Amino acid sequence: MKYNKKQLGFTILEIMVVLVIIGILAGMIAPQLIGQSDEAKIKKAAVDITTLENALDMYKLKNHKYPSTEQGLDALVAIPDIEPIPKNYPEGGFIKRLPQDPWDNEYQLVSPGEQGKVDIFSMGPDGEADTEDDIGNWNIDEYLQ
Repeated sequence: MKYNKKQLGFTILEIMVVLVIIGILAGMIAPQLIGQSDEAKIKKAAVDITTLENALDMYKLKNHKYPSTEQGLDALVAIPDIEPIPKNYPEGGFIKRLPQDPWDNEYQLVSPGEQGKVDIFSMGPDGEADTEDDIGNWNIDEYLQ
C-alpha cells in the first residue's frame, strides 16, 4: 500500500487545536489543585500543632509547668539547659524531632500564652508572626473541620 505524503502527519492546525484544548483544560484544573494544596498545608499545620500541644501537656503533667518561651519547643526534644530545668524528663524526650511547618518555618511557642495557657503557632504562608494568616492552637478548630 502506498501512502500519500500529505497523509503521514498532522497539520499545524490540528496540532494548534490540540494545544488549545490542553491549555483550556489545564486552566480549569490548575486553580483547583493549587487551592487543595494550600488547604492541605493548613490542615497539616493544624495537625502538627495538635501533636505539639499534646506533647506539651505531657511535659506539664510530668513537670507541673510548661516550658518557658525561652526554652521553646526544643524542650520537647531535649532537656532544657535554661531555668526552670525539668525534674522529670523522660529519656529520649517527649517527641523525637520537631516538625517544620508546611512553609519550612519553625513552629513557635509563647509560654505563658497570650491566647491561652500556652500558644503554639505557625506564622503561616507569609512567615511573619501576629498576622491574620497565623495558625495557632487557639484557632485550629476552624481548620480541622
